[in-house]
Amino acid sequence: NIVMIIMSVDLGKVRTGLAVCDKSGFLASPVGVITERNPEVLADKIAEKAKELKAERIVLGLPKNMDGSEGDSAKNARSFGELLKQKTGLELIMQDERGTTMTAHRYLNETNTRGKKRKNVVDEVAATIILQDYLDKRKSGLSK
Repeated sequence: NIVMIIMSVDLGKVRTGLAVCDKSGFLASPVGVITERNPEVLADKIAEKAKELKAERIVLGLPKNMDGSEGDSAKNARSFGELLKQKTGLELIMQDERGTTMTAHRYLNETNTRGKKRKNVVDEVAATIILQDYLDKRKSGLSK
């Protein structure tokens, strides 16, 4: 199994969560939230972070509809993915993120995280879950 640093991105309209996995590809942890509406600027900031973390691959959450179809959010994520690929020069994987925000909220309920703090961490947690899903699938040989 190839060992590499992978960064995940949970794209939001205003806030975008980031997570990264360690070299072992075993554990995903949150690395912050970028508050930025402009896709160009956001892509630059993510590229900067990827360089800083020495990421070798990016996993971008693909917000499909519950029935698996792709609406505007998914189209938006795909075009942002293209932008990110250009800016970083890294391999980019689109990862189905159906349910990750709900999982993130469930996790925050369990850890009793409320109010302002919750708003600040939910995006990072979602990015962490996207990456963890990807890592788990990769471990079980379901994705490359």
